[in-house]
Amino acid sequence: MPEEKKTRNEDFKSSLPDPDARATSNDPASPGKGVVSGSAVRAAALVLLTVLCILAYIRTGTPDQDPFLITDYSRLHPVKVERVVEGREEEQLVKLLEEARAKKLSVSVAGQRHSQGGHTFYKDGIVLDMTPFNRVLSFDPGARTIRVQAGATWKDVQDFVHPYGLAVKTMQSQNIFTVGGSVSINAHGRDIRNGSMISSVESFRLLTADGVIKEVSRTENADLFPYVLGGYCLFGVIPDVTLTLAEDEVYRMTTEATRVEAFSTYFKERVKGSPDVRMSIARISVAPEHFLTDMYATLYTADPSLKLSEYNRLVTREYGVLPSKVLFHLNRSSDWGKNLFWALQKNYFSSRQDEIVSRNNAMRSESAFMEYREAGKNDLLQEYFIPVGEFSGFVDRLRSVLLEEDLNLLNITVRYVNRDEEAVLSYAQDDMLALVCLFNASLSEEAQTRLKAGIRRIIDEVIRSGGTYYLPYAAYPSVEQFRTVYPRYEQFFRKKDEVDPGHLFMNEFYETYKGDK
Repeated sequence: MPEEKKTRNEDFKSSLPDPDARATSNDPASPGKGVVSGSAVRAAALVLLTVLCILAYIRTGTPDQDPFLITDYSRLHPVKVERVVEGREEEQLVKLLEEARAKKLSVSVAGQRHSQGGHTFYKDGIVLDMTPFNRVLSFDPGARTIRVQAGATWKDVQDFVHPYGLAVKTMQSQNIFTVGGSVSINAHGRDIRNGSMISSVESFRLLTADGVIKEVSRTENADLFPYVLGGYCLFGVIPDVTLTLAEDEVYRMTTEATRVEAFSTYFKERVKGSPDVRMSIARISVAPEHFLTDMYATLYTADPSLKLSEYNRLVTREYGVLPSKVLFHLNRSSDWGKNLFWALQKNYFSSRQDEIVSRNNAMRSESAFMEYREAGKNDLLQEYFIPVGEFSGFVDRLRSVLLEEDLNLLNITVRYVNRDEEAVLSYAQDDMLALVCLFNASLSEEAQTRLKAGIRRIIDEVIRSGGTYYLPYAAYPSVEQFRTVYPRYEQFFRKKDEVDPGHLFMNEFYETYKGDK
């Protein structure tokens, strides 16, 4: 029996897999094969990950993508700052200024950072982020006024006043920007009756460099009012703003074809000359087949026969973002894409005849489809204000410059802004048609040098037309051009030195145009 048991045990052992044979087994199901395959997979994954990291480094290894630097929407001038501080309470803001004075640090003020000329940051300074400072402080629907903190967005304001049948008077076409940011650049939009931002600001409070909060209006500390509105946060921090509001109303949208050479007359007679037209926006073709010749205009005409309650449900989301984004990228990439985009865009808006929209919804324009994050390149805005009667002559000369300089112009929208004699740095020194131009460009030094030269040629034509350009965008114009277009610049900088003699509030815009660069 013992011998039999031993034989059985040996037979059982011999039936088990040989551990030494696992590494060389050719059986796909063998554990040994799994060990080899697992090692190979891990090695392949490591190689792939390394390659992807190298590619990502190459693709994003540009200063505009550096996570340790701060910049604005343009990504043109990334710099290192001392720190970014979120504004929360007024006492905190006062203490922050005390600290900055003691340490001899500069302070810049930021909202959504959509200005593109270095207005919201300064090298080695403190960036004060006001976006958390976003509450509604008071509201009087009878007087049609609202007081909001400067970090509140226009969407916040619209959402709050909408149930009361009220709307914003003046703002940019999109509602994503902060109230404080819009006040600091004296913004304008589609409304053709209420002028630029300054006309709808009743008052604001200003925290100055000495740590004092002042009430500022047209009657109290009135000397500050026309400087801070369009003052690019160089005079202090705006904790809150009191705005006058408009009635929400119902508009009937119509889109009409026109041409550049006829647009001045068309605008005077058909748009500004029609009292019921409250808002308008026009577009000029950038398609090579119709380059800066064809136009269409969308008008928003008040229709009192329509009940606001039937049309005032707020639009809360954007539709068709993905296809619009693809089409707009084709517009960036080729002449063929520009022709296609113009044809589809024109047909789309022309098909929306007699569409009904409330004022609040008309002032919640789409923007997501234009977002662009490619490393080393960006879409950059410039804006030119041309007296109504000079429009066609300017566009003709603009066309020549663009063709000669080979600039990649993606879009031109045309708006209107009434003459403004109140703001010291007023861009609306006459009744102006505003041409908002979007360019796509490389952010490399060589490409930016070429773009700057082209923009300066355009500014020369703006000056020739008796026009101006908008200061929130990249500081391509020369100091001489700035001083020609804004003749009250010395008055502006003298007031800055008076209110902030230690230059606590600083930004790249001030450094560029106060000096002799």
